[in-house]
Amino acid sequence: MGTDNRKGVLYAILTASLWGFLAIVLKVITYELSPVTVVWFRFTIAFLILGLWTRIFLRPPFLLILTALFLALNYLGFIGGIKYVSPSSSQVFIQIAPVSFALSGIIIFREHVNWRHIAGFVLVLSGIGLFYSEQLRELTAGGEHFTRGMLLVLGGGLSWTVFATLQKSLLTRISPNQINLFIYGACALALTPLVKFVQLQGMPPANWYLLIYLGLNTVLAYGSLAMAIKLTEATRVSVIILLNPIITFVTMAILTKIEVPWIAPEYFTLLSLFGALTVLGGAILVISAGWKKKV
Repeated sequence: MGTDNRKGVLYAILTASLWGFLAIVLKVITYELSPVTVVWFRFTIAFLILGLWTRIFLRPPFLLILTALFLALNYLGFIGGIKYVSPSSSQVFIQIAPVSFALSGIIIFREHVNWRHIAGFVLVLSGIGLFYSEQLRELTAGGEHFTRGMLLVLGGGLSWTVFATLQKSLLTRISPNQINLFIYGACALALTPLVKFVQLQGMPPANWYLLIYLGLNTVLAYGSLAMAIKLTEATRVSVIILLNPIITFVTMAILTKIEVPWIAPEYFTLLSLFGALTVLGGAILVISAGWKKKV
């Protein structure tokens, strides 16, 4: 695997690590703030931070505007759905995003795969199914709220696939920082009329810390994602991103064990643990496999 691919893998791992904690923090903050307000704050903080050293477009290409639109839909869908389902359940359904992006890598960007990639990808998908078997059973037993949350997260996941595919095309001629700066600014501006600013008045310091963390998470995760997509294959990036639910699982297991009062507990089975190990094994198989591009 070449130097660029190695760098791309490291950037993708950083993105997955940051996203592993994201669902938990979003679940906590939506107890106090509306989803639109949280999303607006994330985009605004990210725009201000990145804007310190990046020039914004004065006449952005239409494809970049579309890219911003679909990322905004992804943010709104995911945080809207997480109000109704647990952090781990939301991670079940959002995995449609990296899976679909991997398919776009093969179909649109003509990335060639061999048997090791296929075997690893099958292991990853099988592990995800085992890992979340109890959450998937909850789907059949859940009520209207769970179904609504599931559909919102799925919609957000599909929107992310379109965003990532468009972004990969744009990265051939526009720098990652310029793309992200425009997206953050455009999304924040578009959402401003919908923000409930009154909710920010008198907010306790802990909530401000969470919002600032979410803004920093956006800058670092999407900056790393853009570099990963630029440097290595969409399929490889997708498989690495599929690892981020493992972090959510471990964190929620720890929080449940110590019985924190600020988030509902979650319980997992030995089948979940086996599924997590299967996902990890499949990802390692894909990441370590050689990759060639069709000509």
